[in-house]
Amino acid sequence: MLKSYNCFAHDEQYEKNIFYYVVNAMKKQHIFLIDDDESTLGMLSKFFARQGVAYVREESDGQHALQMLQEEIFDVVITDLMLDTVTGIDILKKVKEVAPRTEVIIITGNSSVDTAVQAMKQGAFDYITKPIDLTELNLVVQKAYERQRLVDEVKNLRSQVKDFFKFDNIVATSPGMQKILDLVRRVAKSTATVLIEGESGTGKEVIAHAIHNYSLRSDGPFVAINCGALPETLLESELFGYVKGAFTGANLTKKGLFEEANGGTIFLDEIGETSPAFQVKLLRVLQENEIRRVGDTRDIAIDVRVLASSNIPIKQLVEDGRFRQDLYFRLKVIPVYIPPIAQRREDIIPLARFFVERYCKRTDRKLVGLSKDAIRKMEVYDWPGNVRELENAMERAMILVESDDLTAEDILLESYDLKETQVYNFSQMTLRDLERHHIEEMLVHCDWNQSEAAKRLKIGYNTLWRKIKQYGLERSAL
Repeated sequence: MLKSYNCFAHDEQYEKNIFYYVVNAMKKQHIFLIDDDESTLGMLSKFFARQGVAYVREESDGQHALQMLQEEIFDVVITDLMLDTVTGIDILKKVKEVAPRTEVIIITGNSSVDTAVQAMKQGAFDYITKPIDLTELNLVVQKAYERQRLVDEVKNLRSQVKDFFKFDNIVATSPGMQKILDLVRRVAKSTATVLIEGESGTGKEVIAHAIHNYSLRSDGPFVAINCGALPETLLESELFGYVKGAFTGANLTKKGLFEEANGGTIFLDEIGETSPAFQVKLLRVLQENEIRRVGDTRDIAIDVRVLASSNIPIKQLVEDGRFRQDLYFRLKVIPVYIPPIAQRREDIIPLARFFVERYCKRTDRKLVGLSKDAIRKMEVYDWPGNVRELENAMERAMILVESDDLTAEDILLESYDLKETQVYNFSQMTLRDLERHHIEEMLVHCDWNQSEAAKRLKIGYNTLWRKIKQYGLERSAL
């Protein structure tokens, strides 16, 4: 007897795993049976009723079946391949037109197996050969339910990700961040390349996700890769793919991430860490909208929006000869700079409360507040790790807290004692001393990149140079 082909491999353990799900799922599933043999319809209808299926419809007339599919949505359609005036293929096409989520199972005789296989290529879930083995049919229906459940879960997770990366969920009360979000909202609908710069932990990937989710490509994939985490050869094969035999171990042809992101967005995190040789290849991709797999001789057209980020100003890398200027201009069609949290202190406490609330929801615990001393401790701290450090500190504090409020003792911060001493000393400083200290601190923060320090201090480069001379600041002394 010819065995039917299943989309899912026959696995006894798998059947056990889904048994309990199916018992509950079948209580709310709707099945539509289509066959011009009345006796077959009656047998199948009674069988699924005994299995606990909530709703079973049956129809022997193919034309009437097509009409019913226009008026009612079913979870599973089981149809004979050869009907009176229509075929199972006609039924399949109608289902995929009006209800793509519905799974279709074809019943066929041995002589029509080739046609049934063609039906699967057009979207049928599976087929069963006559005479019908009810146990086998029931198993196929259960697997169809399971696939629907998995598809629904994926859609739900994607929806949750989109909700999480909505602009409304990005905590930004400071004027600077509000301006950035306004800019991001405007550019999201375009197809322009965006370069997002800012220190590590400031939330560059969050902004990239938000751009994608508010773009016209939001239904397409969002693919992210940390360019600084991979060596050049591996990064190239990951992004562009490779053909079989391109190098040792390339046993199969593999798509790259640019192809996986087709129709959507690719996020190249830490683009400043890439080599000049790789930058040449990336520049060509951006100019031609084509990629070439490693070891291949042909180009593949792609339709991908590129977002890139760097925790080091790319302009500085260009000046140092570590980044191609032409690629820099190609990437920074829309530049977005996310300031460190120390420069937008209005966001610290709202972010802290956001992370506390999220942790409480995730762990199903009572909402915890912030005491005054905890708030003061967080407000005076510089957060060198930015938002990422703040999030980690809040999660650690939530694990340690035993009261209804987080106190300063619950929030463990590096070099906080030094900061407290500085705050105390500030009260005894003159305005001149405060200015000298602030300029000195900013120069150290920018690794003595005077152009960047002047920009962050919001003063001219020449003014900063004069202040350095005036206060006798030297790099070796810091």
